[in-house]
Amino acid sequence: MKKRKMLIKKFEKQKKINQELANYGPHDLILILDHLKPDFNIGKIFRTAEAFGAKEIHIIATDYFDPSTSVGGFKKVKAFFFETFEESYKRLMELGYTPYCLHSHGENYLHNTKLPEKTAFILGHEEFGPQFDFNEFKNVQLVKIKQFGIIESLNVAVAASIASYEYMRQHILE
Repeated sequence: MKKRKMLIKKFEKQKKINQELANYGPHDLILILDHLKPDFNIGKIFRTAEAFGAKEIHIIATDYFDPSTSVGGFKKVKAFFFETFEESYKRLMELGYTPYCLHSHGENYLHNTKLPEKTAFILGHEEFGPQFDFNEFKNVQLVKIKQFGIIESLNVAVAASIASYEYMRQHILE
């Protein structure tokens, strides 16, 4: 319990710095973290977002996380905190983004998908996946990352890195 309180205090301090000093990244890529566990993955995703110049990160229904795993990324990448996916989705639509949900049951492979300039990747809970009803958000496209082993899923931070790289490959590297 004491460790949790210390972690929350550290998070609140870093969140204040994020809200005051973090900048929008130079690329039109948004990462949406839907109900992720408050462990090390969120920090690692901030680190990835900073490395690839993502515009912003949306954190849905996660009250705190360990910012130390971001190695400074949480201080640099603009974060928005939402209670529901619908709130994040509304911002995406206002900004003209196309949402893609990384999902093991996606219809298309990520590397075969032509990503628009304004792309948002939705990453769901590590165990239970996305927590919103796909029927309510018809334009969210399910995509999957091609794998060659027998395990059906990747760590969420690894998936965020692969998706971010694919976005960069299509828009910046070519």
